[in-house]
Amino acid sequence: MAAKGKVMWAKCRQLGTRHVQAALLFLNLTVNYIVRLNVGVLVVAMTEEKATTNHSFPQIEWTEAEKSYILSSFNWGYLLMQIPGSFLVRRLGAKMSMIVPTFVVALLSVCTPLGIQIGDWRAFCGIRLCQGLCQGLMVPCRHEHLAKWSPPAELKQMGVIAYSGVYCGTILALLGSGYIANSSIGWTGMSYVSAASCLYWCMLWFVWGENDPSSSYWIGEVERNHIESSLKSGHTCPKGDIPVPWQAIISSVPFRALVVVNCAHHWADATMEVQIPSYLHGVLQMSITKNGLTSSLHYLVRWIMSHVYILVAHMAIVWELIRPTALKKLIVTVSTWGPALLYISIGFLDRTNAGLVVTLMAIKAGLCAGSSIGGTMNIIAMAPNHSALLMSILCVLSDVFTPLTPLITGAIVTDPANRSQWQIVFCLIALVFFLSNWVYIIWGSSELQPWDADDFLHKCSVECSEKEDVKDLPDLSINAKVMCQRVTDRIDKVIPEQQKNIRPKLNTEGNNVNNKIKD
Repeated sequence: MAAKGKVMWAKCRQLGTRHVQAALLFLNLTVNYIVRLNVGVLVVAMTEEKATTNHSFPQIEWTEAEKSYILSSFNWGYLLMQIPGSFLVRRLGAKMSMIVPTFVVALLSVCTPLGIQIGDWRAFCGIRLCQGLCQGLMVPCRHEHLAKWSPPAELKQMGVIAYSGVYCGTILALLGSGYIANSSIGWTGMSYVSAASCLYWCMLWFVWGENDPSSSYWIGEVERNHIESSLKSGHTCPKGDIPVPWQAIISSVPFRALVVVNCAHHWADATMEVQIPSYLHGVLQMSITKNGLTSSLHYLVRWIMSHVYILVAHMAIVWELIRPTALKKLIVTVSTWGPALLYISIGFLDRTNAGLVVTLMAIKAGLCAGSSIGGTMNIIAMAPNHSALLMSILCVLSDVFTPLTPLITGAIVTDPANRSQWQIVFCLIALVFFLSNWVYIIWGSSELQPWDADDFLHKCSVECSEKEDVKDLPDLSINAKVMCQRVTDRIDKVIPEQQKNIRPKLNTEGNNVNNKIKD
């Protein structure tokens, strides 16, 4: 017991600046998801007269098509800026690349009520589009920041801490927005609270945020050496100067499989995040307060289950019960096929089974929590040198469908109270889940990819070599040498022993003949 106590104390002492960075990423995701997702409750509160008890604020008449345009506009901006953001963070670092967009998001939130009064739903679409552009810039920044601050052994834990902000922000957006809509500040207060939370994070990030351990003012020498030594990979050039192997990335089968399964989860999340308030209000006849409480419940379950998944995965790896790739495929299967069945079940229930619907949604959310372990966090395991770029490519390809989901849902659900129309939406999600997981089972992988090596493209600039005091660069890349050695080993196993001795024997005979001629 004393030995165990010492081990626990040693682990506690390992907490340091890297965990502060993970906590700041957690808060960044929290405040940005509040801005991103409170629009679902906001639109309901603005347009449904019975949705709020505060009648001091005007109710706005928007058609279902106009609502779908508002819900979709954010995703178009979110989609466009993710790849530029990956190059921006490689040059400027995460500190400036995250604080400026978050500050702009706060200013746009303050302007939202006035913009709606002046320009109606078109102005609201423009504001949401600009907020999406700003938040899209930050997506690769978070992944790049994690890759620089997380030792490989702590990557999953640090990732869960940081990306739990998605669930926390979703809960606060759906739950808090309902109470704010009923308060004295009405639905306009949602925008002001969102702006205040973003500005508060900007102050924290300005003081505590750091680009990397080597430039950190707050980090201790022991922790800096621990991070840098664990991440040391023998680069011949700085990470920002590593050439991007575009062709290898695009043709990578494991990365394609990851994109497919991630698209499925983005499809479902984009549909449920912004449409669930309408479903609960239309089909289950819930008030705005209960609507927000119910909507946030299954995200709370998802937040808790994400830690359960990571604990189970850690124990399975430590005890060597299953290989990492097989483990991630199993987790993704549970978090994909399980929710697919539940989506189909929910589609057959109406407001007389409201309690069962809420329970099934909570179970579905808990099962979906494992998708990030085999999804976004798998990028750093596959290619840590290009994690920011891969994250942006993954999100762009996945988010191509995200702006379409509100439009498709708006085309299918013309009457929010019609259960049959919602049933079509849920069955469509289930079909996408089922097919995408087959792709991941067959072609998915979590192994380090050969094209991640910094010398994969056989080129490094002269300036880069001078920085690292590298005089002579190798003719072959490290991965090329490894692959040649593997091919040689396989040939040695396949070729029979008699055939192996053919060439040496001929050379020997030739040498003997030459010796006789000389004699």
